[in-house]
Amino acid sequence: MNTPSDADLIAQWRDESAPLLPLLHAFHERDGHLSEEALRTISEDLRIPIADLFGTVTFYHHFSRDPQGYARPRVCTGPICALLGADELLAGMSNAKAMPCPGRCDEPIPVLERDEVRCGPTVAELSRRPSPLPSDPPPGIEECVFAHIRAPGRATLAGYRETGGYSGHAAALEGRPEEVLESIDASGLAGRGGAGFPTGRKWRAVAEAAGEPKTIVCNADEGEPGCFKDRALMDYDPHAVIEGMLAAGFATGATRGFIYLRYEYPDTFHILERALAEARAEGLIGPDAFGPGRPFDLWVRRGAGAYICGEETSLLNSLEGKHPFPRNRPPFPVTHGYENLPTVVNNVETLASVPHILVHGAEWYRDLGMGEQAGTKVISLSGDIVRPGNYEVPMGFPLMTLLHEWAGGPPEGRRFQAVTMAGLSGGFLAGEDLDVTLDEPSIRSKGSFLGAGGIMVFDDSRDMVRVAHSAMEFFAEESCGKCFPCRIGTQRLTERLHGEGPSEIGDWIDEVHDLGDTMMQTSACGLGQAAPLITESLLRYFPDRVSRHVAASG
Repeated sequence: MNTPSDADLIAQWRDESAPLLPLLHAFHERDGHLSEEALRTISEDLRIPIADLFGTVTFYHHFSRDPQGYARPRVCTGPICALLGADELLAGMSNAKAMPCPGRCDEPIPVLERDEVRCGPTVAELSRRPSPLPSDPPPGIEECVFAHIRAPGRATLAGYRETGGYSGHAAALEGRPEEVLESIDASGLAGRGGAGFPTGRKWRAVAEAAGEPKTIVCNADEGEPGCFKDRALMDYDPHAVIEGMLAAGFATGATRGFIYLRYEYPDTFHILERALAEARAEGLIGPDAFGPGRPFDLWVRRGAGAYICGEETSLLNSLEGKHPFPRNRPPFPVTHGYENLPTVVNNVETLASVPHILVHGAEWYRDLGMGEQAGTKVISLSGDIVRPGNYEVPMGFPLMTLLHEWAGGPPEGRRFQAVTMAGLSGGFLAGEDLDVTLDEPSIRSKGSFLGAGGIMVFDDSRDMVRVAHSAMEFFAEESCGKCFPCRIGTQRLTERLHGEGPSEIGDWIDEVHDLGDTMMQTSACGLGQAAPLITESLLRYFPDRVSRHVAASG
């Protein structure tokens, strides 16, 4: 096969929607890095100032400017892998470098090399592995998004249709968009990516907003450490995500959609591309998707490694080929989203829930929750737990029941010391506060939040100051730098957890509180607002350990 020329690659992508990211990936994979010559070629053809393009490219973790950087092994040194030998594996690989958590906490330790992910505890044990399927639920538990995920061949169009796939969308097309909006609204479905905004309200806002074309964006960036639920859904049930996007498009009047996928999921990228090709061949997406002359098309765009792109406005800037800073809000994406036009941005799990609601009804979905909570939530469990993995639980389910009865409890001879909530963003829960239910009201009453549902578990053998330092170091590295409270604050908190700063415990606590308060009140986005929950919860649950840390540092 002939190697494509610069002109070939430019011609392939120039006139496509959201062309910059796939064009950069094409040059990067062809040459093994992004040379200055390649950047100048792209800059001239897409009419992007070279300084802007250079700043954008160097912002991402996985676009290399060094020759052969694409082939260089990247080893996860995230919070879970760091406790399980990541530093030793990194040292044992030639020319390898560290990378932030790539969403494989259920199968540590992942190594990304070119377009391939291998996992294993040591270099000798590294191998390519499919995403683990979730375990069967206990008797009496009804699932939503995992209900058919274990069916053989579910990822194919034929397999999806065998269990009723696309039947909800077909029925919706026989009715009115308003009926879909009413059903989603009545179900109580809310965002499952962290924000928890009511899905029906978001869709209605886009449907009623002025401006066309409207867009549906699936946020599949899943960059929060400890979260890996979306990867399982996309790997084994990609058509459910597509059907959810079709329903959103029909309900809002949108004519186009994008799945923005995190870079570290190369196998998922190919699965999604195959599913879209199947859907396009069947006419489910394309020029007559919603009837003659009523188009809806859909593409996958792969990110390049940036935690901040999980924030919806950063994601939109990335998709548009801009520097992925968060936008000031208002205006919100429902009126000023992709290309400054009305846009729905929904998480993978949110969209995958929609086909089930269309088939079974709003009341069915609402009744899946416990008490006043509606629906279900997928929880990604990792760390010091016997059976790590994804678990779909009713909203309002007791955390300790999940940890002990479903996931097998802590390793033998150990006890639970703490867990993180919302991946890392919710900080720690420990002690009596572990007796919460998995819903926002219960967890927020303890000073944390559920978020995307990543829970990392730490037993009593772990040094929680070390864990906190690793978490804050991640936030400092991933801060986009747009606002100084986050940029400087995460760095200063990292230093305090590393042993720098005041030697008197009272001064240390006052300074850490002051830094955290400033970040929470003045940071531009959720990263800077949430990062101080790490230090605040560390002080709340482990004051004696913090005192020893400060004393040893002095």
